Amino acid sequence: MDQPDPKNASGLILSVSEPMRIFLASACDDRRLSAELRDIASDLRSRNTVPYKLLRGIWTGSDPSTRPDLSGLFSGSEFVFTSPKPREKSEELKLRLVKLREIAERKEYAELVKDITPRKQVEEPFSSYKDQLGFGLHVGLTMFTGYLVGYASFRALFNRNPALSAAGGILGLVLAMLVETLLFIIKTSKDDQIQSSKSSSSSSSSSASFTPTIKKNQ
Repeated sequence: MDQPDPKNASGLILSVSEPMRIFLASACDDRRLSAELRDIASDLRSRNTVPYKLLRGIWTGSDPSTRPDLSGLFSGSEFVFTSPKPREKSEELKLRLVKLREIAERKEYAELVKDITPRKQVEEPFSSYKDQLGFGLHVGLTMFTGYLVGYASFRALFNRNPALSAAGGILGLVLAMLVETLLFIIKTSKDDQIQSSKSSSSSSSSSASFTPTIKKNQ
């Protein structure tokens, strides 16, 4: 029969009752048990809890004529449940939790001061009728100027040929339209960069002013 390993006593744990303590005391002098089992019994009788595997091994190896029955042995004993060891958080998880806590604090702060701080007004291109009309007139004037320049250039180059002069005017019109489109893209990109830099600087300043308050409350 395999001997129980006292170092691997995991599993069901029982509280030591008086019948168990008497049985373990008698098992210390039981010559039918190996020396290892007698040492285990001597060690267990002074404890308040005993692993079921070890107790069963001692009971199985003891003298059947003198050992108590299992119902009497377990009389007055109870199961002992141990709490599992708390799982340690990894460093990556801790950093993610800190970032999530900071985001939650910023949202909470923004929710608290939303009625106090003025709302940011985002300037959009062509947000007014005046801007739309001004841009349309500017584009129309530029395209008309491009047509005149192209028409005059091709008229001088190709001996006043009407077809080629008209083609030159159309080419100048297209080039003027492309230049206006490029300038519009550049202007819009600059406005977006300025707006994003302003929003990032304001959010960083608000979070910096909010962090000391949280630390004081803690």
